[in-house]
This record gives sequence, C-alpha cells and structure tokens, in this order.
Amino acid sequence: MSDLRIAVILGSTRPGRRGEVVADWVMARAKARSGVEYSLVDLLDYPLPHMDEPLPPSFGQYVGEHTKAWAETIGSYDGFIFITPEYNHSIPSVLKNAIDYVYAEWNDKAAGFVAYGTVGGTRAVEQLRGILSAVKIAHVHQQLSFSVFTDFDEAGAFTPDPRNEQAMKTQFDQVESWARALKTVRA
Repeated sequence: MSDLRIAVILGSTRPGRRGEVVADWVMARAKARSGVEYSLVDLLDYPLPHMDEPLPPSFGQYVGEHTKAWAETIGSYDGFIFITPEYNHSIPSVLKNAIDYVYAEWNDKAAGFVAYGTVGGTRAVEQLRGILSAVKIAHVHQQLSFSVFTDFDEAGAFTPDPRNEQAMKTQFDQVESWARALKTVRA
C-alpha cells in the first residue's frame, strides 16, 4: 500500500510534443519505486479554458465543473514532478493556466522538475520555481534537463544519457522525502 501519491504532470498539449516520451521514461523509472504511487496527469486530459472562475482561486469557491474536477485531481496528490518544455524562455501557457486554476490544492506539497528544450529547459524551470513558490509548493534541488539536440535522435526518439538514471533517482528520493514531511504540515 502506498503512503504517498505523486503526480507526474505532463505540461504541454502541443501537437507533436516530445513530452510524452519524456513522461514515459520518467514513469518507467517511477514504477520501480516502493511505498509511492506515481500517476501520469496529462494536461490534454484536463481541457481547462483560460481562467474563467469569477473569484480568485485562493478563495476556494470554484463554480466550474472543470475547475472542481481539476481541484479534486490536484488535491489528491502529495507531490508532483512537472515535465515541461521551454517555450520562449518560459513554460507553456497551458501549464501556467493549470497551476493558476486552483490554490489550496497545491499548498504544502513537494515538486521536482524534468525539462527539455534547446538549452535543456532550464529557463522554464527557473520560471516554474517562482510560480510554484507563489502557490506554496516546496521544490527540490535536483532537476533533469534534456536537450532536443543531444537527448533525442533525428526521428524524435528519446535517447537520454545513462547518467540521467541517477539524477532521476535522486529527484525521486528528494520529492518523496519532502512530500512525506509536508504531509505532516497538512495534517
């Protein structure tokens, strides 16, 4: 039985996105973890319009059924691993919108980052760290950054350097540790 639930959030909905193969790679490694349940949360499955709630999310008075479903999904997890590409030195707007939709459901949970892009998605992660701090998510140090030039082959297959295996394990360890500790804050 798992005492922790961690969502791997696939933060791009772009046609032809590379995030799916990155998410498959992360999820394959997550399956080997014990005492933790990892689930893929693909934003394609949560078509949230641009913010349409009449009150700020911090009020927690959601009226839209799509918002209530999203709040229930996010609220059911103890932590998150965000998979994000870098678009124009930042994160995709669909990911920002999904974060902005709810508030308390994010609070006092842990997060890690797996990014990809022409420079490994590092600028997107830096943007994401600030955004998540505003919704009271504690983010861990270890991050993974994949280059579209060296970690994907010409056909688009994901071929990361084997050294990333240890970095992913370290991120799992950090997110799980922080998520477990933050459960006591939410209790």
